[in-house]
Amino acid sequence: METPRTYFISIKKIYIFSLLFFISSFLINAQTISVFSKEDNQPIPSAHVFVKDIKSNTEKLFLTDTAGKILISHFTNPNSTFEVKISYIGYQKMAFSLDKLSDRKIYLIPEKTILNEVVVTAQYAPNSPEKAVHKIKIIDSKKIEAMGAVNLRDVLTNELNIRLSQDNILGSSMSLQGVSGQNVKILIDGVPVTGRLNGNIDLSQINMNNVERIEVIEGPLSVNYGTDALGGTINIITKKTQKETFSFSSNNYYESIGQYNFNGKIGYKKNKDIITLSGGRNYFDGWRKIDQPFHIEKVRPADSMRYMNWKPKEQYFGNLFYGHYFKKLKLSYSGDYFYEQVTNRGKPRLPYNETAFDDYYTTNRITNSINLNGALNKRYYLNVLAAYNYFKRTKNTYFKDLTTLDQILTESASDQDTSIFKNIMSRGSISRTKDSAKINFEIGYDVNHETTVGHQILNKQKEIGDYAIFSSAEYKPISSLVIRPGLRAIYNTAYKAPLVPSLNIKYSFKIPEIKNKTAALRFSYARGFRAPTLKELYFYFVDINHNIRGNDKLKAEQSHNFNLSMSYNASYNDRASKLEMSCFYNYIENMISLAQASGTQYSYFNIDNFQTMGVQLLTEYAIKHLKVSVGGAYIGRYNQLSQQYSADEFSYSPEGRCNVLYDWKKQNMTFSIFYKYTGKLPSYLINAQNELTKTIMQDYHTADCSISRAFWSRKLVVSFGAKNLFNVTNISGVSTGSAHSSAGNSIAVGMGRTYFMKLDINLNSK
Repeated sequence: METPRTYFISIKKIYIFSLLFFISSFLINAQTISVFSKEDNQPIPSAHVFVKDIKSNTEKLFLTDTAGKILISHFTNPNSTFEVKISYIGYQKMAFSLDKLSDRKIYLIPEKTILNEVVVTAQYAPNSPEKAVHKIKIIDSKKIEAMGAVNLRDVLTNELNIRLSQDNILGSSMSLQGVSGQNVKILIDGVPVTGRLNGNIDLSQINMNNVERIEVIEGPLSVNYGTDALGGTINIITKKTQKETFSFSSNNYYESIGQYNFNGKIGYKKNKDIITLSGGRNYFDGWRKIDQPFHIEKVRPADSMRYMNWKPKEQYFGNLFYGHYFKKLKLSYSGDYFYEQVTNRGKPRLPYNETAFDDYYTTNRITNSINLNGALNKRYYLNVLAAYNYFKRTKNTYFKDLTTLDQILTESASDQDTSIFKNIMSRGSISRTKDSAKINFEIGYDVNHETTVGHQILNKQKEIGDYAIFSSAEYKPISSLVIRPGLRAIYNTAYKAPLVPSLNIKYSFKIPEIKNKTAALRFSYARGFRAPTLKELYFYFVDINHNIRGNDKLKAEQSHNFNLSMSYNASYNDRASKLEMSCFYNYIENMISLAQASGTQYSYFNIDNFQTMGVQLLTEYAIKHLKVSVGGAYIGRYNQLSQQYSADEFSYSPEGRCNVLYDWKKQNMTFSIFYKYTGKLPSYLINAQNELTKTIMQDYHTADCSISRAFWSRKLVVSFGAKNLFNVTNISGVSTGSAHSSAGNSIAVGMGRTYFMKLDINLNSK
């Protein structure tokens, strides 16, 4: 018979034996996973390791320690199998299964530097640029952030084939392939941007705070997007996805010329629903030629210094986005609001300098859009978009007493003006996108109804409707050849609309002698057009100083465009390279111009023809975390005076560009340099003596640089940089003038050398 002492000793032995067995089982069933970088054999801390028990269907997240290790323990079912997924920013994701518990050492492969990504503009479905039949230029968010770009003007400053001009009241405008900005379609997620003043969209009003990438297609896309897409199309793609349940970001920007910007964004995701709210304020206190960097405006008397060369500007903007994901379709709503006020303080008036005329230009823009897109099945893709745009531009002139600061509206009718544009549009298409099919196609509709209201519009209000159907097909007689004809048929309520055809051909081939090298040859012909605007059709401005009337008999501007390009891509391990060569020719007929009708009366007429041509060469090279891009262009513009005078038929100007970006992954730092040379631009004018005069807009160099450092897994990113390193302000030449900048010998380009700092905060829940 056991004594109590013997009993307790036996219990103690059993307990110790069980504990040892438990510990040995733990050790036997312990799984150590070590995560290293294949590039430098260094451990990767804070890598995400998701482990899923197949039998119990439970999942757990681990983070690797400073040695790159995690310890997985399994006690209840040693026969279970696991699915393991490992991810870390800057490396390729890895997934594998475990059925035997043993230590594993995993090497993650750094992601190759990507020279391209997904594009959607004029595509049947989201596609890679290499497969697209069009030549598409992509400006990604990484470059936008590295440039410290605040608006679209900042981004396009560095692009080839794009030339910018500045009116310090109307804002920034552009030309593409030598064709003016009124012939360039600007879209935000496929929705046209409204509010063209003198034919151009103010690029400085399009903020970059929530932009994922920008897609630029040179040449007409009138088959897909209708009017204004004659010279090219710029489609700004905003951020619409979120991986985390909750996210918060704050972007703060300061520039030494007196630019203070703030914007923030919050997002929430649950199951298949995403909702985000973003907004911000941009403030610029104006700039004079005598201002130095880090100039702080002091309280000063009301003297001639109140006049600014670059006008003070304040902007407010906001966006509400909601997206719901079905199995393969996505339904989304986006609402945008934009407000801007530009202040033009006049110089004090003689003889006592006690009064001045001040102008205030106020812009309100509201956009609401709904989009349904996605795959219907393995063969068909649906994309339907509907939007309402509202744009209001108000000019008010005040007579201001500089001693009391009282001000009253002036009585002249031309000093006060309000223009309102409303646009209701819908575009939808269904396309067949089966890769193995010899024939894929797209068929769609495009509806636009525009209304304008203003004192300078005949009968104060006019409307115009544009209704179109379009279709195209991609025929692949062989796998490497794609032939894509397209056609757009239009009915317009105000003018006789043309049929718009297009033809795109792409031939791709591999170089058999060398692996991972491909080349593609693209050719396109397109008929572009620009519809007469409501202003050109129905403008009515008659007073003691003006007599300008619209012309409701105008025809649409039409163009013939030819593009030929060849691209070459190569990749090997951690290196990638790309070479592009292209040339283009544009012939535009029935150009609309303001001309003298009779006596003092002016009107709009189809009287001009215009041509541009050019070549472009661009090469990109990436090795590990270094990316270098070098390119050049040579563009010729037709001289209309050559028909009547002895002048060169074309005026040519060169451009050059070099970009360098380097990611120092180990230190979470990024370095970048952006340089562009804008060459001399000759032109011809008729002087007061009716003589032909050749003038030259001088060349200039621009360069920006920046450095950024990320902290705490990119929760905090600090950036410093400098813009306009060559300190360019004005260049000499003769401007053709505009409503607010008459012809002269000085053309505004920049505000001299400036310095900026950015602080980005990104907080996300798991």
